[in-house]
Amino acid sequence: MAYTTINPYNGELLAQFDTLTAEQLERKLAVAAQCYATWKTKTYAQRASVIAKAAELMHQRFDTLARKITLEMGKRINEARGEVKFSADIMAYYAKNAERFLAPQALEPSAGEAHMESSPIGVVFGVEPWNFPFYQLARVAGPHLMAGNVLVIKHAGCVPQCAIAFEQVLLEAGAPAGLYTNLLISHEQSRQVVDDPRVRGVALTGSVAAGRSLASWAGQNLKPSSMELGGSDAFIVLEDADLDLAIKWAIWGRMYNCGQTCCAAKRFIVVESMADAFLEGFKAGLAALKPGDPMEESTTLGPLSSEAALLQLLGQVHTATAHGARVLLGGGRIDRAGSFMTPTILTDIAPDNPAFRDEFFGPVALFFRVKDEEAAIALANDSDFGLGGSVFTRDVERGRRVASRIETGMMFINNISWSDAELPFGGIKDSGYGRELGDMGIQQFVNKKLVRYVSAQAPV
Repeated sequence: MAYTTINPYNGELLAQFDTLTAEQLERKLAVAAQCYATWKTKTYAQRASVIAKAAELMHQRFDTLARKITLEMGKRINEARGEVKFSADIMAYYAKNAERFLAPQALEPSAGEAHMESSPIGVVFGVEPWNFPFYQLARVAGPHLMAGNVLVIKHAGCVPQCAIAFEQVLLEAGAPAGLYTNLLISHEQSRQVVDDPRVRGVALTGSVAAGRSLASWAGQNLKPSSMELGGSDAFIVLEDADLDLAIKWAIWGRMYNCGQTCCAAKRFIVVESMADAFLEGFKAGLAALKPGDPMEESTTLGPLSSEAALLQLLGQVHTATAHGARVLLGGGRIDRAGSFMTPTILTDIAPDNPAFRDEFFGPVALFFRVKDEEAAIALANDSDFGLGGSVFTRDVERGRRVASRIETGMMFINNISWSDAELPFGGIKDSGYGRELGDMGIQQFVNKKLVRYVSAQAPV
């Protein structure tokens, strides 16, 4: 397969890159393994000098890097700039805090002394998606490079220039050859990388199907893996919610990155007493978004990442309506050049409708009315996914109680915070396993070794 940049705003072919040959792939894996032999011996300060410098370069070049995002997958330029800055902040955070997270932990055995120490495991293979071209890379690079591992990364086929640019930043920051390697490889070659004995861990962010496949390969090779997969997050509005606040978060939570976010608000579950008022404000906010050039700061609705993504989403809407769902807003393509779709609201979605279970990766909101809090919780949990979710209520303690009963890896009260450098990110059920970022994230690919001393005679 070729890696291709097609501007989703106008369909223009901008660049193509060939996949690696078998010989090229072998050379890159060999260099990565050689790099690990020395990188693992570096002090945290030595590693941090590279990672912190990379963060500085990203901050300095944030606009140039952001424009690559917008050109390759259509993210609105202001959102792209925010992504690059956040990615740089993640790198800087782990440069500063990795040693603290991985410090030896004293234990209290009944006899003698013991502690747990953390050490890297080797070359880690990452497979990353297109929706956040720099953030997805930073959140594996920052923690795992600082932990002493090295990375080989297969990025998505539609963002090759972003992938190349991230590797270049690290090289310019002083990274030794092989520390971070961008692999322009096919899906078939990915299997070879997982099978390679020099590769010791696998991290994927992507679809459920990709996760099942890659996790299976990793399992057959007895290699640890983390899987950050899809989501169909519930957005619960209770009768005592601040309605204006909830509507504003609903619009942002569904439409940020044109809805192409695994942890976006997707299922809007509103108690009956608030449903009409919420829906009126939600519809008005979505209808007011204006499509345009994502390079223009005034644009409020950008294109989807590709024509294929648009067609898939339109197909899902068609299937949903064919099974009885009703379109309250949008539902179709915008009549203009580029991969644009009208913000869409679907309702009357029965449990036997495929839309009830599917993830809609784009500007499509599913709206549900429920009787009360108990019904909202039951519906939120009636999902194959379990990534995140949110609950809106003026009673924060009530919000905490509801959050505790939702079967997800993350819950937010009166907001959708999504991701912070210092907090773990990940889900359960079909949303995957393992965590990225935070204390838990940096521990994902380290050996937790017990070291014990006790003065004792052998029992002979």
